[in-house]
Amino acid sequence: MVAVIDAGPALEPHISALANAVRDAQHVRVIVTHGHGDHAPGARVLAARLGTELYGPAGVEGVTRPLADGDVVATDEGDLVVVETPGHARHHIGLHWPARRAFFAADLVLGKGDTVWVGEYAGSVADYLDSIERVRRLDVDVVYPAHGPPLENPREALSRFEAHRRDRIHQMQAMLAERPGSSAEQLLETIYGGTLPESARKAALRSVEALKAHVEGRRE
Repeated sequence: MVAVIDAGPALEPHISALANAVRDAQHVRVIVTHGHGDHAPGARVLAARLGTELYGPAGVEGVTRPLADGDVVATDEGDLVVVETPGHARHHIGLHWPARRAFFAADLVLGKGDTVWVGEYAGSVADYLDSIERVRRLDVDVVYPAHGPPLENPREALSRFEAHRRDRIHQMQAMLAERPGSSAEQLLETIYGGTLPESARKAALRSVEALKAHVEGRRE
């Protein structure tokens, strides 16, 4: 029993390599952690090619076997236990691997740096902080993010990502206290001025909107 987590983009050479890697497995579980374009398209294509169901959160396109908190996916190397970790995306899961005291984090954290994008929906900031705390309570020895190297000091890494998010919350609180009634667009200009590339503007604006909603106590 083999699990393939987040097959990535639907690039033919990549999908063929994955299919070839699991060709001798009796059973393959194709799992997607969330619906973003660098994770889900390849999972849909791989599942179709292998003739297997696509496991993942309900609400993600193409999922035929929904996974909810506490569900278990069996593998030859031990069970993977589903942990719902919304924030980066509304429908986002991680996978706890108790046999190895490990956690597959998807995009909850990255292998480098101290931040991921949190701006998909109002309420995402609170969800993200709650998800960090949920994983902290697992007390694992290693976290495998979807991007970058393993995090072999999980508590330090989780605290680093949490601290960055809380710094941004405090920054937003200060800006709104100084400029009450400011729009998200005005706040974006205050934060970045003219330094923000146009290609990053939409994502940055959504992040600012989510922070503003969090500070103002709005959830959707």
